[in-house]
Amino acid sequence: MATQVEIARSGNISDEIRKVAEDENLTAEDVRKGIADGRLVIPNNINRKSRIVGIGKGARTKVNASIGTSTDIIDFDMEVEKARVAEKTGADTLMELSTGGDLDEIRKRVLDAVTLPVGSVPLYQAFAIAIEKYGSPIKMPPELIFDVIEKQCEDGIAFMAVHCGINLMTIERLKKQGYRYGGLVSRGGAYMTAWMSYNKKDNPLYEQFDRVVEILRKYDVVLSLGNGMRAGAVHDSSDRAQVQELIINTEIAEIARDMGCQTMVEGPGHIPIDEIEANIILQKRLSNDAPYYVLGPIVTDVAPGYDHITAAIGASLATAYGADLICYVTPSEHLALPTAEDVKEGVMAARIAAHVGDMIKYKKRDKDLAISIARRDLDWDKQFEIAITADRAKEIRRERAPAKEETCTMCGEFCALRMVSGYFKKDAKKSMVAV
Repeated sequence: MATQVEIARSGNISDEIRKVAEDENLTAEDVRKGIADGRLVIPNNINRKSRIVGIGKGARTKVNASIGTSTDIIDFDMEVEKARVAEKTGADTLMELSTGGDLDEIRKRVLDAVTLPVGSVPLYQAFAIAIEKYGSPIKMPPELIFDVIEKQCEDGIAFMAVHCGINLMTIERLKKQGYRYGGLVSRGGAYMTAWMSYNKKDNPLYEQFDRVVEILRKYDVVLSLGNGMRAGAVHDSSDRAQVQELIINTEIAEIARDMGCQTMVEGPGHIPIDEIEANIILQKRLSNDAPYYVLGPIVTDVAPGYDHITAAIGASLATAYGADLICYVTPSEHLALPTAEDVKEGVMAARIAAHVGDMIKYKKRDKDLAISIARRDLDWDKQFEIAITADRAKEIRRERAPAKEETCTMCGEFCALRMVSGYFKKDAKKSMVAV
C-alpha cells in the first residue's frame, strides 16, 4: 500500500490530503506538494482510523498532549480520562508514554478512547521488557527494539518518536564537554546512552536505520526523530551533544523521506529565549524544512509548578519562528505524574501559545480583531463564540455575575466601554469597513 509521500510524489491527491487542505484553507495541490517535499506530514496508520491532522509548513501550529503511567502510579482509568480530557480541551495529537503496568493493554485502551492520532516512544517498552526479562535495561537484545516498533505500529500508533540520532559520536561530544549541569533528562536518550556505554556498541536504531524506516513505512506511520540529547537545563541548551544529535537527525530525515516515509524532527527542551530563533533556523535549514516538533521549550528553570507558563512563553516564540508541533508541558512537570486537571491546563496553555505564535508566523489576527470588536460592543455571546478559552471565560463570568448584564464585576458602574459607546458607535462601524 502506498504511503502519503508516495501518493503525493505520484501527483495524486489522497482523501487525507484533501481533508488537510480543507481544514487549513490551503489548496489540495499545496498540501500534496508539501507532503511530497517533506515539509508536511499527516500522522496516520493504515490499521486505525483517526482524525486527519496536517503538521508542517502552511498549516496551523498543532498541540500535542502526552499521557502515560509511571512505575509509581499505574492507573489505566486515569490515563484514559486524561486522554479524553486532552481531546476535549483541543489537543491535536496525543502521545501515550506509559512505563508502568501492562503497556500493550494501556496503549489499546487509549487508542480505543480517542479519535486523535496517537504517538509513542518504543524505547520505553523495549527497556521495560528488558528490565522484566533480563534484570536490567543495559541487557536489552537489539532485536527487541524492532519487535516493539513493529508491534506498536500494528496496534495503530500514528507517529513514533524513535531515538536514532544518538550514537557513539554523540556520546563522545557529551564526554568531551564535561557532561551537563542538568544531566540527561530524556528517558529514551539516557537509557540508550547507558546501553551503548555498557555494551560498547553503537545504537541499533542508528546502525539499522533503514530497517526502522521500512517498518514505519509499511504502516504509513510518521517517523518523529527523537531528541534524546535535549537539554534539561537552560545552561545546557545548544551544547555540542544537542547540536550533534540535531545534525544527525536532519541527515537521516532526508534518508527516510527518500525511502517514502513521512518524517519530522524533534527539538529542544530547556532553552533561553535568545536562542530559540537560532535553533529553529538551524533545524529548518539543515532538514530542508522538515516539520519541527518541540517540547515547550521551557525558558527558565526556576518556576516548578508553573512550567506550563514557562513552556508557553517558549512555545509562542518557537511557533512564531517556525515550529510546527508544540508538545505541551503541564504544571506538574519536574514534580509528579500529571492529573487530568494538569492535562487540561497544559493543553490550554499550549493552545494559547500556538495561537500567539501563529499571529506572527502567518500574520493572521482576524480572531483577535473580532473579539476586540465584540468586547468593545459588550457582546458577551460573541466573545465566548470566538474565544479559544470559552469554557473558562463563561465559568468565571457565571461565578461573579454583574449587577448589570452588559458589564462585568471588574468595573461595574464604572465600565469605560459603556460610558463612551454612544459617542463613537457610528464612526466605529465605518472604521470596521476599512479594516
